[in-house]
Amino acid sequence: MQLEVLPLESPKPRPDESNLTFGKQFTDRMFVMDYLTGQGWHNPRIQPYQPFVLDPAAMVLHYAQEIFEGMKAFRRPDGKIALFRPMDNFQRMNCGARRMCMPEIDETFMLSALKELIRLEGDWVPRAEGTSLYIRPAMIATESMLGVRPADQYLFFIILCPVGAYYKGGLAPVKIWISDHYVRAAHGGTGEVKTGGNYAASLYAAREAAAKGYDQVLWLDAREKRHVEEVGSMNMCFIYDGKLVTSPLHGTILDGITRRSVLALARGMGVAVEEQALTVDEIFEGVESGRLSEAFGTGTAVVISPVGQFTYQDKTVVIGDGKTTGPLTQRLYDTLTGIQYGRQPDVHGWVELL
Repeated sequence: MQLEVLPLESPKPRPDESNLTFGKQFTDRMFVMDYLTGQGWHNPRIQPYQPFVLDPAAMVLHYAQEIFEGMKAFRRPDGKIALFRPMDNFQRMNCGARRMCMPEIDETFMLSALKELIRLEGDWVPRAEGTSLYIRPAMIATESMLGVRPADQYLFFIILCPVGAYYKGGLAPVKIWISDHYVRAAHGGTGEVKTGGNYAASLYAAREAAAKGYDQVLWLDAREKRHVEEVGSMNMCFIYDGKLVTSPLHGTILDGITRRSVLALARGMGVAVEEQALTVDEIFEGVESGRLSEAFGTGTAVVISPVGQFTYQDKTVVIGDGKTTGPLTQRLYDTLTGIQYGRQPDVHGWVELL
């Protein structure tokens, strides 16, 4: 396919880098590509950022056939722009496409198109400490038809959003509410896919948690409601008996790119890694006995988010003083962000320079 670049007539003013918000300011251009059964993917183009026109019967609106990804581009000290493990994201997106009965994309072509889009929008990659350019690839079913079946027509697009530092005052431990009623995903479902329905299902519990004064909801397994799975926007990791313990990938949690990176970094630091789902009882007993010394979430937006407190039913445990980031959590955060921003060497080959 030949990538077409359409003219841009009215560039927008650049936002103030000291006042960036997440997900509200978008760049001048976007990437768009169409799919039709029998024809395949066609008409790839970089065009001005603009609304889509969808028929009211577009199947994404009725049957939620939709997937998306999240990644970032970083401004390095030498002024160059770096992507972090972008091919992993496109590969994961194709896994989601297969599960949702959607057409796969050419990963190599998409990486090339993404790089061209960011080259054109390079001035939008912020330079201030801790800022980045958030990248949102997505695919939606656009065929106009009411009937439960995979669509024959799709739209793939990438939009870009400059974002500020997630922690403006440094890492800050969060308070987490463990839900004993709501569940996010069950075996055989779509829990491992980045599809909108998973996130819509989490909103009610997240709102309830926020009303109680908590930052996030920690989901348990659907069968027994005992074993830890993940937080709505993050995979969870625990430092338990000196090992990094995290829930295994068995179809109900996201195969996080940041999770993969953290596990690799921990092993490189000589930390034993164990993929095993802790129970709620193990978390509380572990904190009280000192066996569980740190806990944190991992995700593209937050990178690493330390946890200072867990609450389950009428019981609360505080990790350390509840306000201080654990030493391994801090070291992993510093190392990972150091690689992303070019302050530390990339021995794993994760960084793609434009």
